[in-house]
Amino acid sequence: MTNIEIDLSQESVFNVLPLKDLVFFPHMVVPLIVGRSQSISAIEQAMEEEKIIFLVAQKEATKEKVTPRELFRFGVVARIVQLVKLPNGLLKILAEGIVRGKVLHYYHRKNRLTAQVHIPFDPLEMNDRLEAKRRHLLSLFKDYIKLNEELPEEILFSLNQMDDLDRITDFIATYLSVPLQQKQEILKKWRINERTDFLLSILNKENSVLNIKSELDVKVRDQMVRSQRNFFLHEQLRAIHEELGEEEDQDSEISFLKKKLEKAGLPEDVKNKSLEEFGRLNRIPPMSPEYNVIRTYLEWLAALPWKKRTKDELDIATARKILDEDHYGLDKPKKRILEFIGVLQRVKQLHGPILCLSGPPGVGKTSLGKSIARALGRKFVRISLGGVRDEAEIRGHRRTYIGSMPGKIIQGLKKAETVNPVFLLDEVDKLGHDYHGDPASALLEVLDPEQNGTFIDHYLEVEYDLSNVLFIVTANNPNEIPEPLLDRMEIIELPGYIDIEKIEISKRHLIEKQKKINGLQKDELIINDEALNEMIINYTMEAGVRSLEREISKICREVVIELTTSSRKKSITVTKKNLKKYLGEPKYPLSKLRSKGEVGVVNGLAWTSYGGDLLRVEVNLLPGKDKLTLTGKLGEVMQESAMIALAYIRSQSRKFHISSDFVNRYEIHIHLPEGAVPKDGPSAGITLTTAMLSALKKEVFPDDVAMTGEITLRGKVLPVGGLNEKLLASKRHGVKTVLLPAENKSDIKELNKNLLEGLELIYVKDYRQVYDYIFGKKKSR
Repeated sequence: MTNIEIDLSQESVFNVLPLKDLVFFPHMVVPLIVGRSQSISAIEQAMEEEKIIFLVAQKEATKEKVTPRELFRFGVVARIVQLVKLPNGLLKILAEGIVRGKVLHYYHRKNRLTAQVHIPFDPLEMNDRLEAKRRHLLSLFKDYIKLNEELPEEILFSLNQMDDLDRITDFIATYLSVPLQQKQEILKKWRINERTDFLLSILNKENSVLNIKSELDVKVRDQMVRSQRNFFLHEQLRAIHEELGEEEDQDSEISFLKKKLEKAGLPEDVKNKSLEEFGRLNRIPPMSPEYNVIRTYLEWLAALPWKKRTKDELDIATARKILDEDHYGLDKPKKRILEFIGVLQRVKQLHGPILCLSGPPGVGKTSLGKSIARALGRKFVRISLGGVRDEAEIRGHRRTYIGSMPGKIIQGLKKAETVNPVFLLDEVDKLGHDYHGDPASALLEVLDPEQNGTFIDHYLEVEYDLSNVLFIVTANNPNEIPEPLLDRMEIIELPGYIDIEKIEISKRHLIEKQKKINGLQKDELIINDEALNEMIINYTMEAGVRSLEREISKICREVVIELTTSSRKKSITVTKKNLKKYLGEPKYPLSKLRSKGEVGVVNGLAWTSYGGDLLRVEVNLLPGKDKLTLTGKLGEVMQESAMIALAYIRSQSRKFHISSDFVNRYEIHIHLPEGAVPKDGPSAGITLTTAMLSALKKEVFPDDVAMTGEITLRGKVLPVGGLNEKLLASKRHGVKTVLLPAENKSDIKELNKNLLEGLELIYVKDYRQVYDYIFGKKKSR
């Protein structure tokens, strides 16, 4: 090659050729295929000058049109030794690296890039230290070539011809199998001493990794040889046993498994299946993957309860006592459970629909299931169905899949070790479904008494009798349960607790439980009723008692610290006065939750899966014409209720003493606060109507009144659901009067009498009665 003289003391401007996935080093001679118009233009310009070009790697190989920001700052000044134009318009060049260079500035020149390049120079003076490094570097690189199967040993021949350390380092860098960023770092180190040290560290690490890989390869190879040898010897041993007529078990584990299967009390068809699989197991070599699959299957058959059962305790008085011990209140659910036990006492066989305990979180659905198991003297199993999307979670996976196993039902029965446990399916309303199947459909067979006597799990592939299992399901919102599944259930509502019940539950269960958890003695902490009532009203907002229990736990922790740091105090009493000391400021003060008598603001009542809530409806009238705006994340049904309410007001405008052309003068904007929370349902119909009338008549709505009810275009008020939760919310927010649909009167009789204390209930059949009460005859109250 012809030497090219480059002035190292000056900066030069060169045409730039960006490279994809390649870092070019000095002294490299590499053919390059060039196809980008930007690159072709740079080469053609270079050929017209001194055939010198600057080669630099681009940061992202996927970029076709590169800008200076996408190029590294260090590259190599190279000479184009040869150029060939290919038929498809591409160029093939042979480039020889001359010297590394640092870009001071990139320039755009029409359709090509140029760069102002500084050539760094490091005068090399060899000494003993550098010579030692050179020899060590050569030694490490020779080891690297021997360990790396991808590199030919002929490279060493070229390396042995070199003496110059600068050239040796660049030669080694060219052949290293390291990421582009790391190669760029090598190129960047223009001082030879630094570059040598950096290469030594890279080679040490790479050789260490390659040594480990080599050892693993040897181990895998030895394992394969050993497996083949064992298989051959095993087959020989089997042949010898067959010739001698011996039928001895191959090892003690298989013998033990066979005895377990014999003692398991398998039904006849299951026994035949197990013998068939056991025969296959004896014919398969232990090293075969299928051997473990069959053995695991037989272990499942042996571990499942086929006949073992617990004796039912069917004494109703004992059952009532246990239910009362574990749960305060819940009279209707307890009554239905006792009826169930009474029938079971007589017929000795489970019949009828599956019990579904429905209610907000924290009201005791899961713990009631445990109490039922305790009352019956049965084992208790709980599985959570929340978020289950795969049918195989219920029916199991077929054995053809790697890592397959039975579904949650069979797993639960193995855990129970009896054929008649109480099986709680928790959160059935939160089942999902996707391309894996519909688990709700799989549950149909499990919960149907007519079908579950012959339940087949995909993994077991044999019938299993589930008819002795007492299935109980729980749900927050029964409306979310698929209709075919709901049809097999009897819904038992667990309503939210009223304040008096929460105080009793705290005194009987929660306080003692948290004292024990936090290591407090019985007399070290006393929480009086006033403090509990304050916690319920101003520190929690729930139908159940979970948040209340968390607040009690917080008090216990604070008391532990106080007693530990003060040797004088032996007992602490928490009262309404010192409650803030332990819990801080109230989280839900009532003053923030209820409106204070405003025009166009009406208190509605809402049911949610977490209990009842006060629903404020706000209406503003804006200058405009015939426009209704609805905000607050309202569902389709609620939006339709607002349209019905507006249509009804327009049709009755004279009777309501408002201008009949108000739609031509105002735009009506209806908003329900807490805009991030979805709201839907028809029960806000009379509330929306009243809010619009309050705004149109410019009359204040009383802040101690709330209402709920669906409205029709003719003004009829239709019944609604969730009354227990809605009335709980009314009491909580200090509402004194509630307007309800007249058809709900019979439902009110079923509610707890304590819930109704202090509430005046007004029953209405037609919206005119609501109007008269709020704006008309009763306005003077």
